[in-house]
Amino acid sequence: MKLYQTLLACALACCATLTDAATLKIATIAPDGTAWMREMRAAGDAVKSATEGRVEIKFYPGGVMGDDATVLRKMKIGQLQGGAFTGGEASILTKDAQVYSLPFAFRNFNEIAKARTRLDPLLKQSFAKAGYELLGISGGGFAYLMSTRPIKSRDDLKSAKVWVPQGDKVAEMSFSAAGVSPIPLPLADVYTSLQTGLIDTAANTLSGALAFQWHTRIKHIVDLPLSYVVGIVVVDKKPFDALSEADRKAVESAFAASFARLEDINRKDNDSAREALKAQGISIDPPSEADRKNWEGLGAEVYQKALKSELSPEMGQALGEVLATLHGSAAK
Repeated sequence: MKLYQTLLACALACCATLTDAATLKIATIAPDGTAWMREMRAAGDAVKSATEGRVEIKFYPGGVMGDDATVLRKMKIGQLQGGAFTGGEASILTKDAQVYSLPFAFRNFNEIAKARTRLDPLLKQSFAKAGYELLGISGGGFAYLMSTRPIKSRDDLKSAKVWVPQGDKVAEMSFSAAGVSPIPLPLADVYTSLQTGLIDTAANTLSGALAFQWHTRIKHIVDLPLSYVVGIVVVDKKPFDALSEADRKAVESAFAASFARLEDINRKDNDSAREALKAQGISIDPPSEADRKNWEGLGAEVYQKALKSELSPEMGQALGEVLATLHGSAAK
């Protein structure tokens, strides 16, 4: 009898463990095997270990769950609990996600580091207000204009067929201000569109151009940081808040550690990618001083417009104060 009771108790305990276990399913367009996915999976392993199996993270890389709109729809019906997006793509959830997408707002990594100390916590709050938990922000590096044709000035850009991420209002605003009618497409469609000629110009990090195979199509890169690309991982707050406090902290800690490592990896990958792209015969040329000032003037124009429509008042004020500290004036 005692043996039966002991076995029954063990069985009930196992059932309880299975019932209490939570799986957070997260989709991303990032290809499997990339540094991004390696660190995401490392975070998932750390979560499972720290929570003793109570929480498991399951990833769907390479766009197998569809584009951003599809991922968001699946999140709303509970088929997915989270997604990994760029800042522009995440603007579907909160427009403040575009804060680092402003063209020519930041000139180097030191400026970005100072800005993120102030802006990242506000971004986390913005997602929380929208019903999402921001698990991590990873700097992917600076995006550069890339094209199948030489792009040396704003005039050259006017005749180009320029891609912008679908839903990225700041990117659309930026190119529209330059006199361009951009072509919005999901990130997954860019490579094919470069092949077919639907577009001939896009922007990405140097390592991103390699990861997504764009380097096989592009021939020219403007060596001037256009905007700063961030990778953002969010989950629906309902399943996240249903976890115990200890398990929530374990998830946050695991992603924070992995994303810190990813920051260093991305910096090194972008440095290596620059040399790899040159070796492929791709021209990486800085603009003239006159053209540089022309591009930066475009950035100042877009900044003023974004303050009015594309950022919350709180984020806009914080960004203005950051830029004033960095550049001497909010409008640079």
